[in-house]
Amino acid sequence: MNTKIIIAIDGHSSTGKSTVAKQLAEVLGYTYVDTGAMYRAVAWYAMQNGIIVANELAVDQLKKALSRINIRFKQNPKTAIVETYVNDQNVESFIRSIEVSKWVSKVAAISEVRKKLVEQQQQMGVHKGIVMDGRDIGSVVFPNAELKLFMTASAQVRAQRRYDEMKSKGEKVTFEEVLNNVIERDHIDSTRKDSPLIKAADAIVIDNSDLSRTAQFNKILELVNQAM
Repeated sequence: MNTKIIIAIDGHSSTGKSTVAKQLAEVLGYTYVDTGAMYRAVAWYAMQNGIIVANELAVDQLKKALSRINIRFKQNPKTAIVETYVNDQNVESFIRSIEVSKWVSKVAAISEVRKKLVEQQQQMGVHKGIVMDGRDIGSVVFPNAELKLFMTASAQVRAQRRYDEMKSKGEKVTFEEVLNNVIERDHIDSTRKDSPLIKAADAIVIDNSDLSRTAQFNKILELVNQAM
């Protein structure tokens, strides 16, 4: 009997969705899918191919290019980290930049982009045993997921986490820049017409503003065991 389930993790940017999703996947032996990385990959492709130029996004041009964008995930054998590839190029280190962050919500708001990526995401979960995080996993991609979580934290806390992470990687960025990006992404994600960021009616809210990673993980693992 297949006792595997689908775990859908939604929430605001920089709430640690990917971190806890990776932890869960490792402990459970599940497949982890970072849907945010998929949208970042499309944004990066657009920047690299003249679709985003001089602070302008050529939406029609991006729609036509979608068939040429092949996104997949591969585990790095040396680090065991799952990395993002676009057309066989490892783009993991590029898609996390502040430049890509500025465009990812705008790209994700395009219906044709969402349709293409949601289809791929749903295919990945056909056999269950999957942990997926994003903005519309519990509401659109897997509305029948056995466990839905909605993660949140204050904008200040999220911006500080993101700022510390980027500084540790040597990126030149100010806290104000990161905070403004967090606030802007929240607005775009929550107000877009197609699949806005909402808490599914049956999702469990995890506010980790004051939770340690260990305490949060233990709390979520308990919810997973209940769902299974």
